[in-house]
Amino acid sequence: MRAVFDDPNLLPNVGLAPLLALAGAAGLPGLLGAARPAGPCGANAAAKAMCLVAGMAAGADSIDDMDLLRDGAMETVFGGIRAPSTLGSFLRAFTWGNVRQLDRAHRGLTTALAAGPRLLPGREALAFIDVDSTQERVYGYQKEGAGFGHAKVQGKSLLLKGLNPLISVISTPLAAQVLGPVRLRGGTTGSARGAAGLVAEAIGTAREAGCAGKVIVRFDSAFYNSAVIRTVIRHKAHFSVTVPVNSSVRAAIAAIPGNAWTAIRYPQAVWDGQLGCWVSDAEVAEASYTAFTSKPKKEQVTARLIVRRVRARNEKAAHGQDELFPAYRHHAVLTDSPFEMIQSEGQHRDHAIVEQVIADLNAGPLAHLPSGHFGANGAWLVLAAMAHNLLRAAGTRAGTRYARARTATVRRDLIAMPARIARHGRGNLVLHLPAGHHREQAWQNLWTEACGPPARAA
Repeated sequence: MRAVFDDPNLLPNVGLAPLLALAGAAGLPGLLGAARPAGPCGANAAAKAMCLVAGMAAGADSIDDMDLLRDGAMETVFGGIRAPSTLGSFLRAFTWGNVRQLDRAHRGLTTALAAGPRLLPGREALAFIDVDSTQERVYGYQKEGAGFGHAKVQGKSLLLKGLNPLISVISTPLAAQVLGPVRLRGGTTGSARGAAGLVAEAIGTAREAGCAGKVIVRFDSAFYNSAVIRTVIRHKAHFSVTVPVNSSVRAAIAAIPGNAWTAIRYPQAVWDGQLGCWVSDAEVAEASYTAFTSKPKKEQVTARLIVRRVRARNEKAAHGQDELFPAYRHHAVLTDSPFEMIQSEGQHRDHAIVEQVIADLNAGPLAHLPSGHFGANGAWLVLAAMAHNLLRAAGTRAGTRYARARTATVRRDLIAMPARIARHGRGNLVLHLPAGHHREQAWQNLWTEACGPPARAA
């Protein structure tokens, strides 16, 4: 057996063909053409940005990885492919204003992809926007904007040197998460910095994408901020934010009557058929609460304080030191949600889905922030969000298995499909894919949706 790299007609990532067809139908090349950096490196901006999006969708997590677009017959099938060095120079030409132009293109792409019924089903009734920040670790001394910020690693809060992306995620109870506006910030930035502006953009994007019903914006305690919450209210959406348990919150919790607590279905809860209720160590109650009372009255927010209490473990019970009275850990949520108490509390806990999106990005394009230039990394983040949404749209068209799958799964099963090209007549290319492939039907579903019915085998 021998291995020879000598076939110019092989394609390693033929799934990029229907993916880029989806991008073309959504008008992405035209949107990207408006984000043109100044100078010679900004020439042919649409083609270069499309190369970056395609490379990220195929698994590239650095500028050098964009070389995967030049394997085999990729240039023959797609055309206009640029070298990694050219793409790196293009990224380094980006200023903050150019990144904002990319933001607008990303918003247009998200709106166009959501025009069909599959990407965000159920958005006419209810949609969620989750906002969170993460610390992307970097190394070396030449990354503009890098600094030490807090990040959780295996449940521990650590100071890590990195850059701080702020992301928003749009979803529905029936749909997987789609990335809304994203923003790159310096590594020492606090979580809530710039969040009010991003929230306004995220709500606008969701409305443009067809979220005409109730919109609930969810945050963790880092975004417990009067300006952020008032922005949500001003844009006619609902908010749900974790409240740090301070003295005033403790006083509000202590004032809740003992008979107001309701057991909820929680991990390790047991259904009692005789009582007709859940037997659980978690209970929920609510009260009215006015937040930010140290600020002027117009900046204060009065809403529902929904409290979940979980019975604290007695670590010394095994040593014979039983508790004199039950002790609880309290988790408070401030919300103006129109849903009833137990449903609102459960919906807020689902804010954790934003961590899945961050994990998806870290397993793909955000494994690295590849440039020393802050503007280049800001552009890289927005292009990564575009690639994520395109993969999500491709998954919804391939079948139910991929509609809610991780983008890494979509990339592995649908994008990284091998093929061989053959020419039948002048200018007529035929893609020959592996016979009996275990994902054949899903790939054909995607191809049919994006490019029309596949041709019969020659």
